[in-house]
Amino acid sequence: MKSLLRENIGEALVGLFVVVFATWFIWFAWTATGGGDKAGAIHVTALFPNSTGINVGSEVRVAGLKVGTVTSQVLDPQSFQVKVKLALDPAVKLPADSSAAITSEGFLGATFISLIPGGDTVPLKEGDTIADTQGAMDLMSMVGQFINKSGSPADSAPAEGAAKP
Repeated sequence: MKSLLRENIGEALVGLFVVVFATWFIWFAWTATGGGDKAGAIHVTALFPNSTGINVGSEVRVAGLKVGTVTSQVLDPQSFQVKVKLALDPAVKLPADSSAAITSEGFLGATFISLIPGGDTVPLKEGDTIADTQGAMDLMSMVGQFINKSGSPADSAPAEGAAKP
């Protein structure tokens, strides 16, 4: 056995490296997709009219700092809004009247949920729902409105009898 190991030491080291790398990759994938919630995380729900760009594992931030992750998304059959479950760091005590907005880091940046703290003295607790939300902006429809020049007051046709400029 020792002579076999000596003859194939390079192959054994490559095999060990592959096993270590595969273990690291599995751990990374688990935490990046929201599988690795913090112990004791506070789970809250937010209803969004549009959740474009948000996936399981997306970050939840307050003032630009990560305080949680998105753990699930489902369509609410009654309101036809997206019910997003968030796992928040228990060390961050956000007010119960906080609001949530889907935003991005820039034109090509990652999309995340930004929490804006409210003024309530009672903090969010397990199972609470964030009522004040703002969904994602649809960039393509905004570009289409700009190109077609639709949606502005100047677009409306002048009333009959009105003089054209």
